[in-house]
Amino acid sequence: MLNSRIDKFIQHLGVSYNEFERSINAGRGSVSGAIKNDRNLGSHIVESILRKHTELSADWLFRNKGEMLISTDEVLKEEVVQYRLRTDNNGGLQQIPLYNLEATAGLVELFRHVDEKTPIDFLSIPNLPKCDGAVFVTGDSMYPLLKSGDIVIYKEVINIEEGIFWGEMYLVSVDLDGEEYISVKYIQKSDIDDNHIKLVSQNGHHQSKDIRKDRIRAIAMVKASVRINAMR
Repeated sequence: MLNSRIDKFIQHLGVSYNEFERSINAGRGSVSGAIKNDRNLGSHIVESILRKHTELSADWLFRNKGEMLISTDEVLKEEVVQYRLRTDNNGGLQQIPLYNLEATAGLVELFRHVDEKTPIDFLSIPNLPKCDGAVFVTGDSMYPLLKSGDIVIYKEVINIEEGIFWGEMYLVSVDLDGEEYISVKYIQKSDIDDNHIKLVSQNGHHQSKDIRKDRIRAIAMVKASVRINAMR
């Protein structure tokens, strides 16, 4: 099986699924989710693997023929053959894993152990910037822009000091007396000092709140949102 051979190659590299997905510019969970749930990988992901890892034999990957790795001389001589798959429809689309925050025990747990989390589905949206995942919105703090049940697609922010763009919308996990509070808010500069940020709602019935930066446990920029208006 193609998936099992890709899994074997990842083990050969000695990297995590997350590291491997980053190396080929694929969405989080796009490879690990396919392997764990025995789903077909999109041809664009397979082609990205072959472009990035030129030492990987396409004959071995697709046909299980020969050795997994080809020699350096062969890498220089051979061109990578583009194999078209049945899934080769939207070749430029990234597969964005959709997670259930309740099942993943919160945003912090999801970000820390994303390789171990199984997405409930995958999203593919044309012309979308590189994203890490998607989750469902709860609450009405961003209504009417977002309502409970909408999906937000995010890119994790690793360094809050350098990764914040003031006025943009973020998915935020805040530590409130030992409890994780997750919300979608605009982030603005605080009037208190540089050690605080201001969380601002779209809904006028929700007041803005200044939070110390050290209480932010996880944060991600919202890149896009999806609303389902009818189930059938």
